Amino acid sequence: MTDYPKPPFKPQQQPVPGDQSRMEPYPDCGETSYKGSGRLDNKIALITGADSGIGRAVAIAFAREGADVAISYLDEHEDAKETARWVEEAGRQCLLLPGDLAQKEHCSAIVNDTVARFGRIDVLVNNAAFQMNHKTLEEIPDEEWVKTFDINITAMFRICKAALPSMAAGGSIINTSSVNSDTPKPTLLPYAATKGAIANFTAGLAQMLGPRGIRVNSVAPGPIWTPLIVSTMTEDDVKSFGEETPLGRPGQPVEVAPIYVLLASDEASYISGTRYGVTGGKPIL
Repeated sequence: MTDYPKPPFKPQQQPVPGDQSRMEPYPDCGETSYKGSGRLDNKIALITGADSGIGRAVAIAFAREGADVAISYLDEHEDAKETARWVEEAGRQCLLLPGDLAQKEHCSAIVNDTVARFGRIDVLVNNAAFQMNHKTLEEIPDEEWVKTFDINITAMFRICKAALPSMAAGGSIINTSSVNSDTPKPTLLPYAATKGAIANFTAGLAQMLGPRGIRVNSVAPGPIWTPLIVSTMTEDDVKSFGEETPLGRPGQPVEVAPIYVLLASDEASYISGTRYGVTGGKPIL
């Protein structure tokens, strides 16, 4: 299916972090469309921000490809339970890990709990993110700047560091960057700055971990229809979301998941240090 919804979208602002069940149109995370083929048989994956949106789509795809999945999320319990339901319907195990990744101890805890349950980590997907819109620099509270960096990039560093002892050669780390790492949107200044940092962190870490046989890549989505959008953007931004892309619409989470599957799989055994755009036609150079 490629006949996905196009703007304009109805006003539907929500409080942060957003509730996927209330979105119209409802995001397609592959619940009924993604078909697996055993590309991740018996792998163990830890995915942050996996209660909804891109993270949910990746969790569903990984499960249908044969992986057991640990899902880290903030406090969106109903969305997370829905993701777990789809993972378990695929015949795989799912571990739910609620909590705040801005807290150092929780970054270690999600790794420790995953290893305690499954024995190891084969694939680490750092996908959780926070953003808010601001028209001027003066509007950005210092505390919000720090929070954005703590969740989006500092947590990534901490989780990678904690996970490495449980990852063997052949392991894969996949970090979610953004088209904002290439063309930053000024009203998303803190978020865009972290996404540039993620692209750089990924490229450097790939070189650092290459001798261990662990691959590191990043995915840079363009406008994707997720709860992050309706909970952090203005009514006008939501109404026109994605119309500026060459395809004229936002992407659906299921359209992003396949690149994560490739990068997690053994088929990508010589792919590392690279950033992959899923942008609806907007170039990333």
